[in-house]
Amino acid sequence: MIEFICYPKCTTCQKAKKWLDDNKIEYELRDIKKDNPSYEELSAWYKMSGLPLKKYFNTSGLLYKSMELKDKLTAMSEEEQLKLLSTDGMLVKRPLVIGKDFVLVGFKESEWSEKL
Repeated sequence: MIEFICYPKCTTCQKAKKWLDDNKIEYELRDIKKDNPSYEELSAWYKMSGLPLKKYFNTSGLLYKSMELKDKLTAMSEEEQLKLLSTDGMLVKRPLVIGKDFVLVGFKESEWSEKL
């Protein structure tokens, strides 16, 4: 069973959820605003995904913009960035799909079709 981490009000998350349902893929739903990923979870997912850490930030989010993170992230260590991400689910790019040996960040239908 995969874990589907989303923000229910996000339109991209709604599309992703519909895609999972239409493709009859079972998942455990987790609201990122109510149950923010921990530092340990984010660290493990980051390592497993092989993606740059910047991909985990919701760069179009209001919180990201209000904190002016675009200019600050480059000066931060990976540990500092992971700790920051773990403080608020609204900083994390979504949806996230966590499988046994993979992590999908954001909704790209072709990528999801390949992995799921």
